[in-house]
Amino acid sequence: MSSHGLMHMVISNAYAGDPYKIDTLFMYMANMSWNSSMNTRGVIEMLTDKNEETGEYVIPHIIYSDAYSSEMVAYSDLIFPDATYLERHDCISLLDRPICEADAAADAIRWPVIEPDRDVRGFQTVLCQLGAKMGLPGFTNDDGTAKYEDYADYIVNHQRRPGIGPLAGWRMGENGLQSGRGGVNAGQLDNYIENGGFFVEHIPEGSNYYKPWNVAYQDWAVNMGIYDSPQPYLFSLYVEPMRKFQLAAEGHGEHQPPDHLRERIKATMDPLPIWYSNADENKVDEYPITALTQRPMAMYHSWGSQNAWLRQLHGHNPLYIPTKLMREHGLQDEDWVKVTSPHGEITVPVLEMAALNENTIWTWNAIGKRKGTWALEEDAPEVTKGFLLNHLIHELLPPKGDGLRWANSDPITGQAAWFDLKVRIEKADTPNEAQPVLPPIKSPVGTGPKNLAWKVGK
Repeated sequence: MSSHGLMHMVISNAYAGDPYKIDTLFMYMANMSWNSSMNTRGVIEMLTDKNEETGEYVIPHIIYSDAYSSEMVAYSDLIFPDATYLERHDCISLLDRPICEADAAADAIRWPVIEPDRDVRGFQTVLCQLGAKMGLPGFTNDDGTAKYEDYADYIVNHQRRPGIGPLAGWRMGENGLQSGRGGVNAGQLDNYIENGGFFVEHIPEGSNYYKPWNVAYQDWAVNMGIYDSPQPYLFSLYVEPMRKFQLAAEGHGEHQPPDHLRERIKATMDPLPIWYSNADENKVDEYPITALTQRPMAMYHSWGSQNAWLRQLHGHNPLYIPTKLMREHGLQDEDWVKVTSPHGEITVPVLEMAALNENTIWTWNAIGKRKGTWALEEDAPEVTKGFLLNHLIHELLPPKGDGLRWANSDPITGQAAWFDLKVRIEKADTPNEAQPVLPPIKSPVGTGPKNLAWKVGK
Protein backbone atom coordinates (compact mmCIF):
# COMPACT_ATOMS: atom_id res chain seq x y z
CA MET A 1 0.00 0.00 0.00
CA SER A 2 1.28 3.42 -0.96
CA SER A 3 0.40 7.10 -0.76
CA HIS A 4 2.40 7.98 -3.90
CA GLY A 5 -0.73 8.36 -5.99
CA LEU A 6 -2.20 10.82 -3.51
CA MET A 7 0.04 13.68 -4.63
CA HIS A 8 -3.02 15.28 -6.24
CA MET A 9 -4.39 15.77 -2.70
CA VAL A 10 -1.37 17.65 -1.30
CA ILE A 11 -2.67 21.14 -2.04
CA SER A 12 -6.28 20.28 -1.11
CA ASN A 13 -5.16 18.86 2.23
CA ALA A 14 -2.80 21.78 2.91
CA TYR A 15 -5.65 24.20 2.15
CA ALA A 16 -8.08 22.31 4.39
CA GLY A 17 -5.52 21.94 7.19
CA ASP A 18 -5.97 18.17 7.03
CA PRO A 19 -4.52 16.61 9.15
CA TYR A 20 -3.02 19.92 10.37
CA LYS A 21 -2.22 23.43 9.19
CA ILE A 22 1.19 23.93 7.60
CA ASP A 23 3.46 26.94 7.25
CA THR A 24 5.41 25.95 4.13
CA LEU A 25 4.72 23.63 1.22
CA PHE A 26 7.95 22.49 -0.48
CA MET A 27 7.55 20.85 -3.88
CA TYR A 28 9.90 19.61 -6.56
CA MET A 29 9.13 18.87 -10.20
CA ALA A 30 5.38 18.62 -9.67
CA ASN A 31 3.28 21.07 -11.67
CA MET A 32 0.51 20.97 -9.10
CA SER A 33 -1.32 24.14 -10.16
CA TRP A 34 -1.94 22.73 -13.61
CA ASN A 35 -1.69 19.29 -15.15
CA SER A 36 -0.65 17.26 -12.09
CA SER A 37 -3.78 18.14 -10.10
CA MET A 38 -7.38 17.25 -10.59
CA ASN A 39 -9.83 20.17 -10.41
CA THR A 40 -7.32 22.63 -11.85
CA ARG A 41 -9.37 25.80 -11.40
CA GLY A 42 -10.31 24.81 -7.85
CA VAL A 43 -6.66 24.18 -6.97
CA ILE A 44 -5.69 27.61 -8.32
CA GLU A 45 -8.34 29.15 -6.06
CA MET A 46 -6.87 27.26 -3.10
CA LEU A 47 -3.40 28.57 -3.92
CA THR A 48 -4.60 32.18 -4.07
CA ASP A 49 -7.22 32.22 -1.29
CA LYS A 50 -6.44 34.34 1.77
CA ASN A 51 -7.45 34.14 5.40
CA GLU A 52 -10.02 36.89 5.93
CA GLU A 53 -8.84 37.56 9.50
CA THR A 54 -5.09 37.75 8.87
CA GLY A 55 -4.91 38.69 5.19
CA GLU A 56 -2.31 35.92 4.73
CA TYR A 57 -2.60 33.15 2.18
CA VAL A 58 -4.33 30.05 3.52
CA ILE A 59 -1.21 28.16 2.44
CA PRO A 60 1.26 30.76 3.76
CA HIS A 61 4.47 29.87 1.91
CA ILE A 62 5.36 27.73 -1.11
CA ILE A 63 8.88 26.76 -2.17
CA TYR A 64 9.22 25.19 -5.59
CA SER A 65 11.96 23.93 -7.88
CA ASP A 66 11.57 23.74 -11.65
CA ALA A 67 13.73 23.91 -14.76
CA TYR A 68 11.09 25.91 -16.65
CA SER A 69 8.68 28.76 -16.00
CA SER A 70 5.80 26.36 -15.46
CA GLU A 71 2.34 27.19 -14.19
CA MET A 72 3.33 26.41 -10.58
CA VAL A 73 6.09 29.03 -10.56
CA ALA A 74 3.58 31.89 -10.35
CA TYR A 75 2.15 30.62 -7.06
CA SER A 76 5.48 30.13 -5.30
CA ASP A 77 7.30 32.44 -2.90
CA LEU A 78 10.77 31.01 -3.47
CA ILE A 79 12.00 29.35 -6.67
CA PHE A 80 15.04 27.10 -7.00
CA PRO A 81 15.91 27.08 -10.73
CA ASP A 82 16.64 23.46 -11.62
CA ALA A 83 18.92 22.05 -14.33
CA THR A 84 17.70 19.92 -17.24
CA TYR A 85 18.66 16.34 -18.14
CA LEU A 86 21.79 17.20 -20.07
CA GLU A 87 23.08 19.58 -17.37
CA ARG A 88 22.83 17.49 -14.23
CA HIS A 89 23.83 14.35 -12.39
CA ASP A 90 21.13 11.84 -11.50
CA CYS A 91 21.29 8.47 -9.81
CA ILE A 92 18.82 5.75 -10.80
CA SER A 93 19.66 3.70 -7.76
CA LEU A 94 18.86 0.25 -6.41
CA LEU A 95 17.88 2.12 -3.24
CA ASP A 96 15.00 3.81 -5.07
CA ARG A 97 13.60 2.98 -8.55
CA PRO A 98 16.40 1.57 -10.70
CA ILE A 99 16.49 0.47 -14.28
CA CYS A 100 15.68 -3.22 -14.37
CA GLU A 101 16.19 -6.58 -15.98
CA ALA A 102 14.38 -9.75 -14.91
CA ASP A 103 17.54 -11.74 -14.19
CA ALA A 104 19.89 -9.04 -13.02
CA ALA A 105 20.50 -6.20 -10.61
CA ALA A 106 21.02 -2.97 -12.52
CA ASP A 107 21.31 0.75 -11.89
CA ALA A 108 22.36 3.81 -13.87
CA ILE A 109 23.35 7.47 -13.82
CA ARG A 110 22.83 10.60 -15.85
CA TRP A 111 25.70 13.03 -16.14
CA PRO A 112 26.04 16.56 -17.52
CA VAL A 113 27.21 16.82 -21.10
CA ILE A 114 26.94 20.63 -21.29
CA GLU A 115 27.56 23.40 -18.77
CA PRO A 116 24.46 25.46 -17.92
CA ASP A 117 24.59 28.95 -19.40
CA ARG A 118 22.67 30.43 -16.46
CA ASP A 119 22.77 30.37 -12.66
CA VAL A 120 21.14 27.00 -11.94
CA ARG A 121 22.02 23.91 -9.97
CA GLY A 122 20.55 20.44 -9.98
CA PHE A 123 17.93 20.20 -7.25
CA GLN A 124 19.71 17.35 -5.47
CA THR A 125 22.82 19.54 -5.24
CA VAL A 126 20.66 22.28 -3.70
CA LEU A 127 19.34 19.82 -1.11
CA CYS A 128 22.89 18.78 -0.19
CA GLN A 129 23.89 22.41 0.21
CA LEU A 130 20.77 23.31 2.20
CA GLY A 131 21.40 20.34 4.47
CA ALA A 132 24.91 21.63 5.14
CA LYS A 133 23.74 25.21 5.77
CA MET A 134 21.15 23.90 8.24
CA GLY A 135 23.79 21.78 9.99
CA LEU A 136 21.92 18.51 9.46
CA PRO A 137 24.02 15.57 10.72
CA GLY A 138 23.91 13.63 7.45
CA PHE A 139 25.25 16.58 5.49
CA THR A 140 27.96 17.97 7.76
CA ASN A 141 31.29 16.74 9.05
CA ASP A 142 32.23 16.74 12.73
CA ASP A 143 33.72 20.22 12.36
CA GLY A 144 30.51 21.56 10.82
CA THR A 145 31.79 21.80 7.26
CA ALA A 146 29.78 20.50 4.31
CA LYS A 147 30.12 16.76 3.84
CA TYR A 148 29.26 16.87 0.12
CA GLU A 149 30.22 19.50 -2.43
CA ASP A 150 27.35 18.63 -4.75
CA TYR A 151 25.13 15.73 -5.78
CA ALA A 152 27.88 14.02 -7.78
CA ASP A 153 30.00 14.00 -4.61
CA TYR A 154 27.03 12.59 -2.68
CA ILE A 155 26.44 9.79 -5.20
CA VAL A 156 30.03 8.61 -4.88
CA ASN A 157 30.70 9.15 -1.17
CA HIS A 158 27.39 8.65 0.64
CA GLN A 159 26.98 5.26 2.32
CA ARG A 160 23.60 4.25 3.62
CA ARG A 161 25.40 1.70 5.73
CA PRO A 162 28.99 0.41 5.50
CA GLY A 163 29.67 -0.80 1.97
CA ILE A 164 26.25 0.17 0.61
CA GLY A 165 25.95 3.36 -1.42
CA PRO A 166 23.62 4.81 -4.04
CA LEU A 167 25.40 2.86 -6.82
CA ALA A 168 26.16 -0.87 -6.80
CA GLY A 169 28.70 -0.92 -9.61
CA TRP A 170 32.46 -0.49 -9.45
CA ARG A 171 32.79 -0.28 -5.68
CA MET A 172 36.18 -0.63 -4.03
CA GLY A 173 37.15 -4.01 -2.58
CA GLU A 174 40.28 -5.49 -1.05
CA ASN A 175 41.41 -6.80 -4.44
CA GLY A 176 40.17 -4.00 -6.64
CA LEU A 177 36.77 -3.00 -7.99
CA GLN A 178 33.76 -5.20 -7.27
CA SER A 179 29.97 -5.19 -7.49
CA GLY A 180 27.36 -4.74 -4.80
CA ARG A 181 29.09 -4.17 -1.48
CA GLY A 182 32.32 -2.22 -1.27
CA GLY A 183 34.00 0.96 -0.24
CA VAL A 184 34.01 4.35 -1.95
CA ASN A 185 35.60 4.48 -5.41
CA ALA A 186 36.52 8.07 -6.32
CA GLY A 187 36.36 7.17 -10.03
CA GLN A 188 32.96 5.46 -9.86
CA LEU A 189 31.11 7.95 -12.05
CA ASP A 190 33.83 7.69 -14.70
CA ASN A 191 33.43 3.90 -14.63
CA TYR A 192 29.71 4.29 -15.28
CA ILE A 193 30.27 6.77 -18.09
CA GLU A 194 32.81 4.46 -19.77
CA ASN A 195 30.20 1.69 -19.65
CA GLY A 196 27.47 3.82 -21.23
CA GLY A 197 25.98 5.12 -18.01
CA PHE A 198 24.72 1.88 -16.49
CA PHE A 199 25.76 -1.15 -14.43
CA VAL A 200 24.30 -4.66 -14.58
CA GLU A 201 25.13 -7.78 -12.57
CA HIS A 202 23.33 -10.92 -13.75
CA ILE A 203 22.08 -13.49 -11.29
CA PRO A 204 24.34 -16.57 -11.58
CA GLU A 205 22.92 -19.61 -13.33
CA GLY A 206 21.23 -21.85 -10.82
CA SER A 207 20.42 -18.91 -8.56
CA ASN A 208 17.64 -17.48 -10.68
CA TYR A 209 14.73 -19.66 -9.59
CA TYR A 210 12.84 -20.22 -6.31
CA LYS A 211 14.58 -17.12 -5.00
CA PRO A 212 12.79 -17.04 -1.62
CA TRP A 213 14.34 -20.40 -0.72
CA ASN A 214 17.31 -20.79 -3.11
CA VAL A 215 20.50 -20.73 -0.99
CA ALA A 216 22.64 -19.71 -3.96
CA TYR A 217 20.37 -16.75 -4.70
CA GLN A 218 20.29 -15.73 -1.04
CA ASP A 219 24.10 -15.73 -0.90
CA TRP A 220 24.34 -13.73 -4.14
CA ALA A 221 21.78 -11.22 -2.78
CA VAL A 222 23.82 -10.78 0.41
CA ASN A 223 26.99 -10.15 -1.60
CA MET A 224 25.13 -7.58 -3.70
CA GLY A 225 23.88 -5.80 -0.59
CA ILE A 226 20.21 -6.58 -1.20
CA TYR A 227 20.12 -8.51 2.09
CA ASP A 228 22.44 -8.31 5.09
CA SER A 229 21.97 -12.03 5.75
CA PRO A 230 20.18 -14.93 4.03
CA GLN A 231 16.46 -14.28 4.49
CA PRO A 232 14.19 -16.99 3.10
CA TYR A 233 10.62 -15.75 3.00
CA LEU A 234 7.12 -16.89 2.18
CA PHE A 235 5.61 -15.26 -0.88
CA SER A 236 2.11 -14.08 0.08
CA LEU A 237 0.08 -15.14 -2.93
CA TYR A 238 -3.14 -14.06 -1.28
CA VAL A 239 -1.80 -10.76 0.04
CA GLU A 240 -1.94 -11.52 3.72
CA PRO A 241 -1.45 -7.91 4.89
CA MET A 242 -4.67 -6.87 3.16
CA ARG A 243 -6.56 -9.72 4.79
CA LYS A 244 -5.19 -8.64 8.16
CA PHE A 245 -6.66 -5.17 7.61
CA GLN A 246 -9.94 -6.74 6.61
CA LEU A 247 -9.95 -9.03 9.64
CA ALA A 248 -9.40 -6.02 11.88
CA ALA A 249 -12.37 -4.30 10.26
CA GLU A 250 -14.40 -7.42 11.00
CA GLY A 251 -13.52 -7.02 14.68
CA HIS A 252 -10.59 -9.40 15.07
CA GLY A 253 -7.39 -8.53 16.86
CA GLU A 254 -6.06 -5.92 19.25
CA HIS A 255 -5.68 -3.17 16.66
CA GLN A 256 -9.01 -1.85 15.39
CA PRO A 257 -9.71 0.77 12.68
CA PRO A 258 -11.69 3.93 13.43
CA ASP A 259 -15.40 3.22 13.26
CA HIS A 260 -15.96 5.67 10.40
CA LEU A 261 -13.46 3.70 8.24
CA ARG A 262 -14.49 0.20 9.27
CA GLU A 263 -16.98 -0.57 6.49
CA ARG A 264 -14.73 0.88 3.78
CA ILE A 265 -11.77 -1.22 4.93
CA LYS A 266 -13.95 -4.33 5.15
CA ALA A 267 -15.25 -3.83 1.60
CA THR A 268 -12.05 -2.84 -0.18
CA MET A 269 -9.19 -4.65 1.60
CA ASP A 270 -10.12 -7.97 0.01
CA PRO A 271 -7.07 -10.17 -0.69
CA LEU A 272 -8.74 -11.59 -3.82
CA PRO A 273 -9.43 -9.58 -6.99
CA ILE A 274 -12.75 -7.79 -6.71
CA TRP A 275 -14.74 -5.32 -8.77
CA TYR A 276 -17.34 -2.87 -7.63
CA SER A 277 -19.36 -0.37 -9.62
CA ASN A 278 -18.91 3.39 -9.41
CA ALA A 279 -21.84 4.01 -11.73
CA ASP A 280 -23.94 5.88 -9.18
CA GLU A 281 -21.28 8.34 -8.07
CA ASN A 282 -20.28 8.96 -11.71
CA LYS A 283 -23.91 9.46 -12.83
CA VAL A 284 -23.38 7.20 -15.83
CA ASP A 285 -26.95 7.65 -17.09
CA GLU A 286 -26.22 11.34 -17.68
CA TYR A 287 -22.52 10.91 -18.51
CA PRO A 288 -22.17 7.61 -20.42
CA ILE A 289 -18.72 8.05 -22.06
CA THR A 290 -15.41 7.21 -20.38
CA ALA A 291 -12.66 9.83 -20.81
CA LEU A 292 -8.96 9.16 -20.24
CA THR A 293 -5.86 11.33 -20.19
CA GLN A 294 -2.26 10.11 -20.27
CA ARG A 295 0.99 12.03 -20.22
CA PRO A 296 3.48 11.64 -23.10
CA MET A 297 6.98 10.75 -21.97
CA ALA A 298 8.37 14.11 -23.11
CA MET A 299 5.99 15.78 -20.66
CA TYR A 300 6.38 13.33 -17.80
CA HIS A 301 8.28 15.94 -15.83
CA SER A 302 9.38 19.44 -16.75
CA TRP A 303 12.89 18.59 -17.89
CA GLY A 304 13.55 19.07 -21.58
CA SER A 305 9.92 19.18 -22.68
CA GLN A 306 9.86 22.53 -24.45
CA ASN A 307 12.41 22.21 -27.23
CA ALA A 308 11.75 23.10 -30.85
CA TRP A 309 11.53 19.65 -32.41
CA LEU A 310 9.26 18.25 -29.70
CA ARG A 311 6.89 21.18 -30.18
CA GLN A 312 6.61 20.21 -33.84
CA LEU A 313 5.68 16.64 -32.85
CA HIS A 314 3.09 17.59 -30.24
CA GLY A 315 2.49 21.31 -30.10
CA HIS A 316 -1.17 20.76 -29.26
CA ASN A 317 -3.46 17.86 -28.41
CA PRO A 318 -6.82 16.92 -29.92
CA LEU A 319 -9.49 14.86 -28.19
CA TYR A 320 -9.41 11.45 -29.87
CA ILE A 321 -12.93 10.09 -30.44
CA PRO A 322 -13.78 6.59 -31.77
CA THR A 323 -15.51 6.24 -35.11
CA LYS A 324 -18.90 5.25 -33.67
CA LEU A 325 -19.13 8.36 -31.50
CA MET A 326 -17.88 10.56 -34.35
CA ARG A 327 -20.73 9.29 -36.55
CA GLU A 328 -23.37 9.55 -33.82
CA HIS A 329 -22.51 13.19 -33.18
CA GLY A 330 -21.98 14.23 -36.81
CA LEU A 331 -18.31 15.03 -36.24
CA GLN A 332 -15.37 15.32 -38.61
CA ASP A 333 -11.67 15.82 -37.94
CA GLU A 334 -10.88 19.26 -36.49
CA ASP A 335 -14.48 19.89 -35.44
CA TRP A 336 -14.95 21.05 -31.86
CA VAL A 337 -16.97 19.48 -29.06
CA LYS A 338 -18.18 20.54 -25.66
CA VAL A 339 -17.24 17.88 -23.12
CA THR A 340 -19.21 17.92 -19.87
CA SER A 341 -18.68 15.98 -16.65
CA PRO A 342 -20.45 16.20 -13.28
CA HIS A 343 -17.71 18.66 -12.29
CA GLY A 344 -17.25 20.99 -15.29
CA GLU A 345 -16.98 21.45 -19.04
CA ILE A 346 -14.38 22.14 -21.73
CA THR A 347 -14.60 22.90 -25.47
CA VAL A 348 -11.85 21.30 -27.53
CA PRO A 349 -10.87 20.12 -31.05
CA VAL A 350 -11.33 16.46 -32.05
CA LEU A 351 -9.76 13.81 -34.27
CA GLU A 352 -11.24 10.44 -35.21
CA MET A 353 -9.54 7.25 -34.03
CA ALA A 354 -10.20 3.65 -35.04
CA ALA A 355 -10.47 2.46 -31.46
CA LEU A 356 -11.20 -0.99 -30.08
CA ASN A 357 -13.26 0.52 -27.27
CA GLU A 358 -16.06 2.40 -29.01
CA ASN A 359 -17.16 4.31 -25.91
CA THR A 360 -13.86 5.71 -24.62
CA ILE A 361 -12.34 9.05 -25.62
CA TRP A 362 -8.85 10.21 -24.66
CA THR A 363 -6.20 12.87 -25.02
CA TRP A 364 -2.64 13.65 -23.96
CA ASN A 365 -2.04 15.36 -20.65
CA ALA A 366 0.30 18.32 -20.09
CA ILE A 367 0.65 19.46 -23.72
CA GLY A 368 -1.91 22.19 -23.13
CA LYS A 369 -0.33 25.12 -21.29
CA ARG A 370 -1.61 28.25 -19.58
CA LYS A 371 -0.96 31.64 -21.15
CA GLY A 372 2.09 33.39 -19.75
CA THR A 373 3.99 30.18 -18.96
CA TRP A 374 6.80 28.13 -20.45
CA ALA A 375 8.23 31.13 -22.32
CA LEU A 376 5.46 30.68 -24.91
CA GLU A 377 3.77 33.37 -26.98
CA GLU A 378 0.13 33.93 -26.02
CA ASP A 379 -0.97 32.63 -29.42
CA ALA A 380 1.16 29.46 -29.26
CA PRO A 381 -0.74 26.28 -30.21
CA GLU A 382 -0.13 24.84 -26.74
CA VAL A 383 -2.30 27.60 -25.24
CA THR A 384 -4.88 28.04 -28.01
CA LYS A 385 -5.60 24.44 -29.09
CA GLY A 386 -3.92 22.48 -26.31
CA PHE A 387 -6.10 21.65 -23.31
CA LEU A 388 -6.47 19.61 -20.13
CA LEU A 389 -9.12 17.09 -19.13
CA ASN A 390 -8.20 17.95 -15.54
CA HIS A 391 -10.83 20.70 -15.49
CA LEU A 392 -13.45 17.94 -15.61
CA ILE A 393 -12.16 15.86 -12.70
CA HIS A 394 -12.72 16.57 -9.01
CA GLU A 395 -10.14 15.44 -6.46
CA LEU A 396 -12.98 14.38 -4.14
CA LEU A 397 -15.81 11.94 -4.67
CA PRO A 398 -19.40 13.23 -4.36
CA PRO A 399 -20.78 13.36 -0.79
CA LYS A 400 -21.89 9.94 0.44
CA GLY A 401 -24.09 11.21 3.27
CA ASP A 402 -21.63 10.16 5.97
CA GLY A 403 -20.27 13.66 6.60
CA LEU A 404 -16.97 12.82 4.87
CA ARG A 405 -15.52 13.67 1.47
CA TRP A 406 -13.51 10.72 0.19
CA ALA A 407 -10.52 11.24 -2.09
CA ASN A 408 -11.14 10.36 -5.74
CA SER A 409 -8.52 7.62 -5.46
CA ASP A 410 -8.10 3.89 -5.26
CA PRO A 411 -8.62 2.99 -1.58
CA ILE A 412 -5.73 0.49 -1.56
CA THR A 413 -2.91 2.19 -3.46
CA GLY A 414 -3.97 5.81 -3.16
CA GLN A 415 -3.57 6.13 -6.93
CA ALA A 416 -5.71 8.96 -8.28
CA ALA A 417 -8.74 7.63 -10.17
CA TRP A 418 -8.07 9.48 -13.42
CA PHE A 419 -9.64 6.65 -15.45
CA ASP A 420 -13.00 6.85 -13.65
CA LEU A 421 -13.98 10.07 -15.42
CA LYS A 422 -17.38 9.91 -17.14
CA VAL A 423 -18.55 12.59 -19.61
CA ARG A 424 -20.97 13.44 -22.38
CA ILE A 425 -20.10 15.23 -25.61
CA GLU A 426 -21.93 17.48 -28.06
CA LYS A 427 -20.83 19.24 -31.23
CA ALA A 428 -19.91 22.88 -30.65
CA ASP A 429 -19.28 25.97 -32.74
CA THR A 430 -15.59 26.57 -33.37
CA PRO A 431 -14.28 28.95 -30.68
CA ASN A 432 -11.20 31.12 -31.04
CA GLU A 433 -9.40 29.00 -28.46
CA ALA A 434 -9.90 25.85 -26.43
CA GLN A 435 -12.13 26.52 -23.44
CA PRO A 436 -11.85 27.39 -20.61
CA VAL A 437 -9.35 30.22 -21.08
CA LEU A 438 -7.74 31.25 -17.81
CA PRO A 439 -6.23 34.73 -17.40
CA PRO A 440 -2.57 34.94 -18.47
CA ILE A 441 0.07 34.53 -15.79
CA LYS A 442 2.63 37.32 -15.50
CA SER A 443 5.77 35.52 -16.58
CA PRO A 444 9.11 36.03 -14.80
CA VAL A 445 10.88 35.22 -18.08
CA GLY A 446 10.56 36.47 -21.64
CA THR A 447 9.27 34.46 -24.57
CA GLY A 448 11.46 32.12 -26.57
CA PRO A 449 12.79 32.94 -30.04
CA LYS A 450 10.31 32.68 -32.91
CA ASN A 451 12.98 31.35 -35.25
CA LEU A 452 15.95 29.17 -34.43
CA ALA A 453 19.13 29.55 -36.50
CA TRP A 454 21.13 26.34 -36.57
CA LYS A 455 24.87 26.83 -37.08
CA VAL A 456 27.23 24.19 -38.36
CA GLY A 457 30.96 24.45 -37.80
CA LYS A 458 33.19 25.76 -35.09
